[in-house]
Order: sequence, then C-alpha cells, then structure tokens
Amino acid sequence: MNESSPIRTDTARAYQPGEAPAREVRTRRFRPIRWLVILALLAGAGAIGHRWYEARTGKGAELATAHKGGGRGGRHGGGDMAQAVGIATVTTGDMPVVLQGLGTVTPLATVTVKSQISGYLMAVKFREGQTVKAGDELALIDSRPYEALLAQYQGQLARDQALLQNSKLDLQRYQTLNRQDSISKQNVDTQGALVKQNEGTVAADQALVDQQKLNIAYTHITSPVDGRVGLRQVDQGNYISAASTAIVVVTQLHPISVIFTLPEDDVARVMRQVRAGAKLAVRAYDRGDAHQIAIGTLDTVDNQIDTTTGTVKLRALFDNSDEELFPNQFVNAKLTVDTVRGAALVPNSGLLQGTPGTYVYLMDGDSKVTVRPIKTGETDGTNTVVVSGLKPGDRIVTDGTDRLKDGAEVRITDGAQAAGATGAVTGAGDKPGGKPAAGPDGAAETATPAAPEGGRRHGRRSAQ
Repeated sequence: MNESSPIRTDTARAYQPGEAPAREVRTRRFRPIRWLVILALLAGAGAIGHRWYEARTGKGAELATAHKGGGRGGRHGGGDMAQAVGIATVTTGDMPVVLQGLGTVTPLATVTVKSQISGYLMAVKFREGQTVKAGDELALIDSRPYEALLAQYQGQLARDQALLQNSKLDLQRYQTLNRQDSISKQNVDTQGALVKQNEGTVAADQALVDQQKLNIAYTHITSPVDGRVGLRQVDQGNYISAASTAIVVVTQLHPISVIFTLPEDDVARVMRQVRAGAKLAVRAYDRGDAHQIAIGTLDTVDNQIDTTTGTVKLRALFDNSDEELFPNQFVNAKLTVDTVRGAALVPNSGLLQGTPGTYVYLMDGDSKVTVRPIKTGETDGTNTVVVSGLKPGDRIVTDGTDRLKDGAEVRITDGAQAAGATGAVTGAGDKPGGKPAAGPDGAAETATPAAPEGGRRHGRRSAQ
C-alpha cells in the first residue's frame, strides 16, 4: 500500500457486508434520547392540564357546597331568600257550562228581486242600503203594452158574453117548442151544447183579462220581505227579461240567525236540554273572541251529523236591533247548556301540569307551600271548577311558581310585585318537588343567589 495514503494500516479494517455505516450507528444511538424528551414534554403538559382541571372542579364543588350550606340555613352561608309569590283564595260561585263553535251570521231571508214580466225599467224607487218593508215599491216597468192587451181581451170577452146570452135565449125557446112537440129533441140538445161552448169561450176570455191585469200589477215591483236593500244591479232604462234579470237583493236583518257547529260528542247534552224545553242562551263573539257582539237563544238543531267533519249544525236567533251582526260575518258562538251551582272556583293562572297531573301550590301557613294534586271540571277561560283537592277558603299560589317546590319557603307580596319578581307562570312541563335545573358549572340552580366571595371566605375561616 502507498505510504502516503491517509488511511493507516494499523487502524484500518475490512468493511463487512451488512454492517451499517458509522453515521447510521450514531443516529440510532441518539434516537431513544429524542423520544425521552418528547415523553417528558407530554408528561409536563398532562400535569399542567390535570392541575387546571382540579382547580376548576374544586371551585365548582366549593360553589355547590356553598349553595347547599346556604339551603340548609348555615349561619355564615347566607341562607335561601324566600320566593316572592302572589296568591288567590278558592271561592264559591256558579260556573256556566259553555260549548263553543265557529259560526256564520246567516239571514233568515235573502231575496234576489227579479221581474216577472219583460219590459223597460221606467223607474228605480229605492236608495241603495235603504231599509224597506214588505210591499214597498222598488221599481216600475213600462205597463203600456200590457194595458193594450188588456183592452183587447176585454173586447173579446164582451163579444163572447153576448154570444153566450143569445145562445141561452135560443135554448129556452127550443125547450118550449119541445114541450109542445113542435121541435125534435135533437135540436134542443144541440142548442144546449152551443150554450156550454159559449160559456167556455167566455171563461177563457175572462182568464186572459185577469192575466193582463196581473201583468200590469207585476209592472210595480215590490219588496217581498222586510229588510235592507243592497247595491242596484240594473239601471233605469234597461230592458228587463222576465225571471232572468236581477234588480236588487233584499236581506232580512231583524231578526237574524247564526249557524254554528259543535262536535258530535256534545249533541246528546244539547238535545237533553232541548227536549226538556229549556231556552239555551247563545253569545256571539267577534273573530278575536274578545268582544261580545250579541246575545240570542238557540232555535233548532240540524237533523243529522256531517260525517266528513263529525259535527252538527245549530241555528241561534238574535234580535239584532242594533245591527251589530252582519250577514255572512264570522263569529265565535258560545252556547250555555248548563250551570254548575255553588262550585269551588280557582283562577286558571294557579293551575299547573306535571307528574301528578293537575296540581297547585297550596299555602301551608304564611311562609311555606305544599304540592296539592286536584281534579278539575268546567272552565270559562278565567276560572276553573275544582271537583276535589281543594275547599273554599284555601289559598293557592298564582304568581311566582316557576322556582317553587314542595315545602319551599315563600313570602306573600302584591300580585304585581310577585309577577315582576318571579316572571311567568310555570309551564306544563314543570314537576312538583323536582330538582332545579343544573347550571353551566354543574351546580344546581336555586332561588337564592350565590353568596358574595367575602361571605364564603368568612365562612371558611369560621369553620377552621
């Protein structure tokens, strides 16, 4: 080997196949160290996260402990503030049993006035919207053609009456000659038939005369009913065809009816009262069901149930002297079928729905409430009949029920103050005696606000 070579022969060794180069050996030697550093960093991050989580959960547990301690009436925890509530007393009164249905104001008579003869409209003798009586003249049709025909038929009648009179005289002569055997029986019979023929002709002429007199009367168009006329549908000077041209519509307003529907399940209750001869009151309310329009009586019930809707139609009559009800107006009809006498009544604002069904918060003394399940009956939208569970004189909570539970401490305030302090009345999903909803930190919410930080520190110092 060349001695000038940088490789020393005493240190050089032969390269063995499959042996890694020196760099790779060095790299593999330091790779476990890198992994150890990564694991250490992860362990540190986990420790920091664990300490942060313990600190957060410890604070939540401390708050929950503070709330629980306050609920138990601890001396330094602050104690629960009594819930402000409004109350009402169960009273005794009469409750009407009312059935409600949708109705439409329907006139007893709506007449479209048409002419019975043809002719030119000579005059319109009504004012649109005018109230008319039966027999009042509404329009006038040209009667001259019918008067001319009347004169013609009267002339035919006079001529035929003269022929009839002459044939009767001839018959009397033939009868006298027949008794003297001066004429045959056949001539007498023939003359008698001629008399009857002339009588028929006279009767036909008289009918034509009467018909023309009637046509002349039809030229004066009158109102058939009492009512109010609508808008004019034809103007003066137009040619009117018999039974085809409408002149005006007359609608009867006094009295007027309301046709409304009730479910088929209520038919039996109504029919019992009708068969007993009771006069059932019906009240008509406006579309918003807020304003009472009129009071009437039930007139009749339809004779069958509509199979497509499962309802039956009823008609109520209203005097409508003030004309508050207008034809085809939509109304809410309320039929009073019975009255519950001397019932225990409670405001609807105090009724709640939950696991025990319908219940109320009953005042237990002046500072606590208890859950009282009840059974209810009829309602008028404001008050409800209590069948069982309460008695007259009991006091129930009507405002501030959203944070109450069985045995909760309360304080009685004015209705307005209670409403402003406690918010809306409990919905249907509330349950008596249930736990309050959980807050964002996992601690249960209570009616009492959290104690200030200084109070909690003072409590811990006292406990120590």
